[in-house]
Amino acid sequence: MKKLIIIPAILLLAACSNKPKDKKAELADLKKQQAELSDKISKLQAETTNPDSVKVTDVSVVVAKTTNFTNYVDIQGKIDAQDNVTAYPQAQGIITAIDAKPGQHVSKGQILAQLDNSVLKQNIAQAEVQVGLVRTLFERQKNLWDQKIGTEVQFLQAQANLQSAQKQVAALQQQADMYRIKSPINGTIDQMDLKLGQVAMPGTTGIRIVNADILKVKADVPESYTGTVKQGNNVKIVFPDANDSLVTKITFAAKVIDPVSRSFPIEIKLPDRSTLRPNMTAVLKIANYSKSNAISIPLKAIQNSEGGNYVFVDENGFAKRRNIQQGAISNGQVEITSGVKAGDKVVVEGAGDIEDGDKLKVSQ
Repeated sequence: MKKLIIIPAILLLAACSNKPKDKKAELADLKKQQAELSDKISKLQAETTNPDSVKVTDVSVVVAKTTNFTNYVDIQGKIDAQDNVTAYPQAQGIITAIDAKPGQHVSKGQILAQLDNSVLKQNIAQAEVQVGLVRTLFERQKNLWDQKIGTEVQFLQAQANLQSAQKQVAALQQQADMYRIKSPINGTIDQMDLKLGQVAMPGTTGIRIVNADILKVKADVPESYTGTVKQGNNVKIVFPDANDSLVTKITFAAKVIDPVSRSFPIEIKLPDRSTLRPNMTAVLKIANYSKSNAISIPLKAIQNSEGGNYVFVDENGFAKRRNIQQGAISNGQVEITSGVKAGDKVVVEGAGDIEDGDKLKVSQ
């Protein structure tokens, strides 16, 4: 009886396992596999039976090497004199004499123009007469004091009167000196529009003096380079108008950002060169980033996609796509931080015309 019960159960399980599948789904899956296999077979047949029919793309490659990579910031500036000042009178007056002319070399403290100070001269003359009188009285009082004649108070009073008179003359002479225009530096007169009889005034009428022997380049650097452009950075300066250039270092970089231009000024001292003049245009190439043993490739070798940047590498005559990470860009070269190693043959010309797996013909 137990055997009769077991047999129907076995038959029931066998019937369930033989339940038919979805024929349409199975047919679609088989057709998909057949199409993939047919495509692979066609490609292999074409490559083995007729190699000339395989697409071959002419390309050029560069071999990736380790090198010293430097990134440059291009900034435009201008030449300025280290000493470029305007000499003004310190008092208002009519110009009575001009003792210099444009283009003349002058020394520090040299008198360039004289303003009318005749009234002060008369006051000085009177004060000097008074000094003479007070000095005589002092000398006589001193002689008496040396002989123990008179009181100490009389001697000290005579001494004080002399000192007071002398200080008064010195003050008048200093005031008279304010009616002269003097050169504050050694240099050359660059601009002077003064005329005899003209009224000169402090802060408005002056003589510009430039020391062209000491020049510097001034430029404003955008705020975004605050962390990389600083004093001591190497810089190449090109002077287009003078057909000249030089390599030097930044001698000054301000710490404060201008709130209007969002930039900060830098200065570079220049050597003595006869071709350079103040206000000439200067093009600065500032080295703000440098790395040794870096791998760089031409910028045009890099392809762009939604998934990121990539390059093609020649591997045994076939294109191999490599996703990359890039760093700084300078002079058409890109620093590659990952995805390319030294010795890789990176496709440059023709990179935009190939796909992963294409056969390559490298032009020499």
